[in-house]
Amino acid sequence: MNYPAPVWAARLLAARKTRGWSQRDLARELVRVSDKPLPEVDSLIRRIRGHETGEHRPDAFYTRLYCTAFDATEDQLFGTTTMPVPALALPSLAPDADLYERITRSIEQPRRVDLATVQWLEHCLAEHRRVEDTIGSRPLLPLVHAQLSTVADLARGARSPLADRAVAVLAQYAQFLAWMCHDSRQHAAALAWYDRSHAWAIEAGDSRLAATTLNMRAHQAWSLGDPHRCVRLAEASRWHDGRTTPGVQGMAAQMAGRGHAQMGDANQARTRLSEAEDLIRTAGGHPEDEPPWMYFYDEGWFLMQRGMAELELGDGHRAADHLERGMSTLPEHYRRDRAWYGSCLARAQAMQGDAEAAVATALDVALDAMTLNAYAVTELRRTARELASAHAPGASTINDSLVLSKP
Repeated sequence: MNYPAPVWAARLLAARKTRGWSQRDLARELVRVSDKPLPEVDSLIRRIRGHETGEHRPDAFYTRLYCTAFDATEDQLFGTTTMPVPALALPSLAPDADLYERITRSIEQPRRVDLATVQWLEHCLAEHRRVEDTIGSRPLLPLVHAQLSTVADLARGARSPLADRAVAVLAQYAQFLAWMCHDSRQHAAALAWYDRSHAWAIEAGDSRLAATTLNMRAHQAWSLGDPHRCVRLAEASRWHDGRTTPGVQGMAAQMAGRGHAQMGDANQARTRLSEAEDLIRTAGGHPEDEPPWMYFYDEGWFLMQRGMAELELGDGHRAADHLERGMSTLPEHYRRDRAWYGSCLARAQAMQGDAEAAVATALDVALDAMTLNAYAVTELRRTARELASAHAPGASTINDSLVLSKP
């Protein structure tokens, strides 16, 4: 699979987004740190856009400006030697001299891959998962794709007893890449990577990840409006029960509940969701037993899943209650998720007839929706249509906010 942005462009985009800057903010920062006159801000924004998409590589002058603005070295932003594996310029990912040598040696001779290298790859993936919660999938897609290629070489070279663990890391990378493809609405690519992740998870003997990939495929089916497949995939995930964890089982149960809700079957939906709630509460008692990719899964997150299901069932009051309580536990840096659940909350409020609250919620999340979450944009536009159909005020305000928030 080919992605248009080179790794250096992805790093540049990620460096801006991790700081919460708009392109206009960055343009102003470049003006501030430059010792020479620069073009007008609007011209600078066009230049920045060309750099971040990889259309044009910055010349030496702008390379130095970016490094000054981001307090990073040229190699961190644009080079390839600081990290043996392509990664974001995060302090937590900088290996010490010994680890750097181990990673480099493993890449040059995959048969020499060792535990320290595999552990660093696991740590690298965990850090990128958390960064993606804040900056979205777009900056990370080319980086993680490049990482996966390196991890695949290492997994092929690994020998017992590291072989299973290396293949399991490869499966995790594929699962994360699949999620980001789905988040970017590259549905065919997402399905292919989920299937690849599932196959590698089975090869590694990792039932927890094999079940999770089926759960994520169920989520994809739900997103595409295919509730029957959503339920079938969630039930298939439960075939691994006994070899997984309560959290993974709870995810399967709640996906089945959401599928039934999308079909309009309230009884089945709420039964499955109640089962999921019990499993998630059990998982919360021993979070250390859950796999690392379940770091976001807690009772607050589940409340928001219940809210989504109630929204499907047409109960705006229950949906809004669950979503509000769940969002109150969601950290501010989960910008992409806050945009999605906020868009769901706006629709639930509109469903209750509270147009004023719906518009206020929509305006609060519009910028992050446009920047980080295309699904949230669709949901906000749906809310605007429903307000207009009900002759309630605020539809044009929501639509205008999405236009004004366009990055």
